[in-house]
Amino acid sequence: QVQVVESGGGLVQPGGSLRLSCAVSGSIFSTNDMGWYRQAPGKQRELVASITSGGMKNYGDSVKARFTISRDNAKSTVYLQMNSLKPEDTAVYLCNAEGKWWDGLGQADFGSWGQGTQVTVSS
Repeated sequence: QVQVVESGGGLVQPGGSLRLSCAVSGSIFSTNDMGWYRQAPGKQRELVASITSGGMKNYGDSVKARFTISRDNAKSTVYLQMNSLKPEDTAVYLCNAEGKWWDGLGQADFGSWGQGTQVTVSS
């Protein structure tokens, strides 16, 4: 099985910073695209940032120049540095990872989500 576990959420004041981490574990051969999404109450899930195994990055328009995504391929971990946080950044942040794993019979593709971590920006 493949496990995706996020950490680092919490309560922060407007203008503050947080760093989220997402670790992928299990019988994995490789992790390709990894990304952060967020979902606020009553709103659709939206892309925050994504990164390929080669380091190409993509950001949602609302977080450009404030958030930075990075990854450590050796640790199958992706990070999200969030600066200049705003109340509208409040949401559950979810990690998604895609790659290849051993399913007991051979190499297979996986696409997995974590449980999410709450980020609340409030004074």
